[in-house]
Amino acid sequence: MNGPAAPDGCRRSGTSARFGRRFAALLYDGIVILAPLIFFTWAAVWVAGGRAMLRDSVGGVWADLYHAGLFAIVAGYFVLNWLHSGQTVGMRAWRLHAVDLRGRRLTWRAATSRFFWSIVAWAPIGLGVLWLYADPEGLALQDRLSDTRVVHLTGS
Repeated sequence: MNGPAAPDGCRRSGTSARFGRRFAALLYDGIVILAPLIFFTWAAVWVAGGRAMLRDSVGGVWADLYHAGLFAIVAGYFVLNWLHSGQTVGMRAWRLHAVDLRGRRLTWRAATSRFFWSIVAWAPIGLGVLWLYADPEGLALQDRLSDTRVVHLTGS
């Protein structure tokens, strides 16, 4: 699947990205997304006046709003980056690119589907991602279920 040139002039390779690169990119993205999550937490505590929202992590409306905000930040980071360039910061560092099965840019539906299936795939200690070693096309669970794939970019 050598498709059209990627935004940085590279060509998409014919094989799906392996677990090590995907995991390394996720670690990078975790570091990048930590700053907005910390800022959001600071703002939430300030707005809530330090109420039971974070002090008593037992629940309530403030806790629900806080958790929804954290989820929205993480979802927004991945989905918007995949829509804009097909790459998060971590994916850029490890030369990975998210595309549909035809090698085209992801749509809203595909990016959102990929995000939700990624949660399912990574949740049980990455077993859904390790599935790529059993899949005949080297696709992880979230790739297969969202009709997308992550490819390793090679030089042109």
